[in-house]
Amino acid sequence: MREKELIVYRDFEDGELLEKMSYLMSNYDNPSLEISDLKNLMYECLSGLVEEAGNYGFHGNLWHTYLANLLVNNENSYSCGCEVKGEITGTINRAALHDIEIFREFFVFDLREVMERLDVPDFDIIFDYEASTRESKVYNTRICGRICELAKLLGRAADAPEMKDVLTKFYKDYGVGKFGLHKSFRVTHDESGVHIVPILNIAHVKLDDLVGYESAKKKLKNNTESFVMGLKANNCLLYGDAGTGKSSCIKAIANEYYERGLRIIEIYKHQFQDLNEVIAQIKKRNYKFIIYMDDLSFEDFEIEYKYLKAIIEGGLEKRPANVLIYATSNRRHLIKETSIDNEEVRADLHNGDTIQEKLSLAYRFGVTIYFGSPDKKQYSEIVKALAARNGILLPEEDLLAEAGKWELTHGGLSGRTATQFIDYLLGAHMST
Repeated sequence: MREKELIVYRDFEDGELLEKMSYLMSNYDNPSLEISDLKNLMYECLSGLVEEAGNYGFHGNLWHTYLANLLVNNENSYSCGCEVKGEITGTINRAALHDIEIFREFFVFDLREVMERLDVPDFDIIFDYEASTRESKVYNTRICGRICELAKLLGRAADAPEMKDVLTKFYKDYGVGKFGLHKSFRVTHDESGVHIVPILNIAHVKLDDLVGYESAKKKLKNNTESFVMGLKANNCLLYGDAGTGKSSCIKAIANEYYERGLRIIEIYKHQFQDLNEVIAQIKKRNYKFIIYMDDLSFEDFEIEYKYLKAIIEGGLEKRPANVLIYATSNRRHLIKETSIDNEEVRADLHNGDTIQEKLSLAYRFGVTIYFGSPDKKQYSEIVKALAARNGILLPEEDLLAEAGKWELTHGGLSGRTATQFIDYLLGAHMST
């Protein structure tokens, strides 16, 4: 087998199993090698494929899904060139086709000959594997299904050019690597540097699921729509009372615009010093990225906001066109102001400059959207809508009476309180 001859598709993250399988395919009938050693290696490969299935949720032909997973996760000049935009031109196509011809050899190789030669009948479990009901540690069901379907298409392809077309279409439709396969991410920092790590499970909420706030949702959607279309768009601050759906709106945006190339990266204020590195990793990718900061606010003594100010606007390096900042906060001005800020007599002779310094961060968000707590009538409408959506059949009078009692002891009037009340009713119903 010719995996050492690959040009573009190299340095696979999970490539050790490929090397072992390649050695097995090339040497299973080598009379100079001990059959017992080869047999042990085949069982080792079988164990690796089954472990991959458990980690990723794969089913069907595990060897093919493993190969497909390598191809969709390998970020190289060809795959990254094809993501979102599709087929590209240039000599790189020859190099990519050369590599896919090698992968085709892996796809069409008759592993049953190896099984018979080495007397490993158990290996046949990989050809039509049924996944367990346990959730994947790496992919959600949607992503896993796409890769398993890609494996089938690649296995059925008549030749290498057809395989290349199938793979290129996948890159166009879903992208490549972690940014292609996942909607949302978090940032980690260890001794090796800054890493953007996928968030595996994000709530499948949509904007329509949030009852009320139509004007606020429209303003957010219009700004995001412009951004995704490549038009001018603004950094966005969602502020207002707690539990009013600000964070849910961001999750909804991630869900609704994923298919159009939008990705969300969540970052916390103690990580703001990593913002430049995060942007460096994403600025040349063919996706739109929203860097999301939840519950953003600063106390007097915190200086992390200065990092954020420079990134949003004011640093020497221009913010990339494919990056926006979205934040949610309970504070309109983000940085805590105390009564002393407004005293006429203080030690700071330039009190106006100090106040402007604190306000300048909020001013760098071109779009600000207010989310206020609902009044009693609006709260009742939210409760009724959520009850109907969840199939709760309590008489309206009883429903609203119980909802009123609930909000008195659970944080007051808000969408979050209404949702928690409905969850309580659902849980009580299921337990009876």
